[in-house]
Amino acid sequence: MSNIYKAFENGKAFIPFILCGDPDIETTAGCIVEMEKAGASMIELEIPFSDATAEGPVIMECSIRALEKGITTDKIFEMVKSLREEKNVKIPFVFMTYANVVFSYGIERFCKRASELGVEGLILADVPYEEKDEFDGICKENGIDLISMITPTSCERTPMIVSSASGMIYIGTSFDSNGVEDAIKTEIPKLCASVREVADIPCVTGFGISTPEQAAEAAKSADGILCGTGIIELIAKYKEDAPAHIGDYVKSMVSAIK
Repeated sequence: MSNIYKAFENGKAFIPFILCGDPDIETTAGCIVEMEKAGASMIELEIPFSDATAEGPVIMECSIRALEKGITTDKIFEMVKSLREEKNVKIPFVFMTYANVVFSYGIERFCKRASELGVEGLILADVPYEEKDEFDGICKENGIDLISMITPTSCERTPMIVSSASGMIYIGTSFDSNGVEDAIKTEIPKLCASVREVADIPCVTGFGISTPEQAAEAAKSADGILCGTGIIELIAKYKEDAPAHIGDYVKSMVSAIK
């Protein structure tokens, strides 16, 4: 079992998301340091992929920029190593990426390296529950939680997914930017309740949430709030000067959900 549970020990968890390598790996590392200082509970690190089908346009453009600048999985591993050993960053990390990234690196090699660097979990956005076994066993051998997702369309599959989940459950919702408020008040409570009927595992949600007000509303039901687009937009705006702005943003989100 990983240490993901520690992110929820002090109440509601705020989990910022960052795509590694845009505008450069040094800025990514600086943002991570500021996120930890600002009170984040855990950080989701995305490893860019050229066909990131689960992303919206803002994050997809960010991913393309990072790849064009030569970001690689090994460079991201080296960044994490530096953060752990030189910056003394202790916050739990979760990698988010796609199956092909892990396949091409080698599943065992990827998980072993991630575990050595204190990465607690892995989200594979394009791997459905029925196909996770190829990754799950190797993740478990290395103390990494392969994090499962449910959505409003999971329906009868939810108990099956939740019963074998580890670390936390990622709750995806179907709303777009115009439907955030209503969906937070309807879909998120319903999905969290469906998880808790099956298992005592933290529920994390984040699709469409970018403001303190939205985070506070979602935190009424969810155990953790994950936020990505708001952070990516700040990085796109401020580039190398983004870390300080990211720190202020994370502080506002943490305050809202506590």
